[in-house]
Amino acid sequence: MPFLHILAYPLAPETLSGASLSSDDTIITRLAARLLTVPPPLPAVEALVPDWAPDQPFARPPVPAAVLIALIRRPEGHTVLYTERSPDLRAHSGQVAFPGGKVDAGDADVAAAALREAFEEVGMESADATVIGYMPTYFTGTNYLITPVVATVEPSGPFVPNPGEVHSVFEVPLQRILANEAYGQFRIKRNGEEHRTWQIDHDGHRIWGITANLTRRFRDLAMSEAVP
Repeated sequence: MPFLHILAYPLAPETLSGASLSSDDTIITRLAARLLTVPPPLPAVEALVPDWAPDQPFARPPVPAAVLIALIRRPEGHTVLYTERSPDLRAHSGQVAFPGGKVDAGDADVAAAALREAFEEVGMESADATVIGYMPTYFTGTNYLITPVVATVEPSGPFVPNPGEVHSVFEVPLQRILANEAYGQFRIKRNGEEHRTWQIDHDGHRIWGITANLTRRFRDLAMSEAVP
């Protein structure tokens, strides 16, 4: 069912205060201690609550999927990698996403799936990535059960979008992702009901929906003072 109406709240003032609490490396080290060291077990279907309720109950089991939250080391500091999906795709065309997709039968685990998708989508070499942990699963209103895989990346070459899947690739500074002031709210009206997600604007790109919600979860985990 297509969205009937889309609105966006304005972002909060971009005074990125509070983000530079410590260096990127210190933040990443702290984050790694808070991440799950192994992929989380898949929860029981009856325990799953989607990010918003579907129009009708799902007729099939959740589809396991994985996304890669790639922390790219750059001379000026770490960044987070995003893709803008091809406008020619049938689902979620033109939207911003993390590299990722369904876990295939041939994938050893969710990390292998996320790294495979990153290579297929933007040419990221798996040898350039070091997985530092996993975030809890995220169940979507489209029946995907996503495991976010977090990795540091020292790229050996440029990222090149696969034109069949990806329109463009861009990076957002980690310090911006960590700044609470960078987040606004995005509103979606679907079948007359309003849903809200997080929203981040950066350099002409708007991140919203599942990707923004996962980004916010990543941010909250990285900046939390308590280890979960």
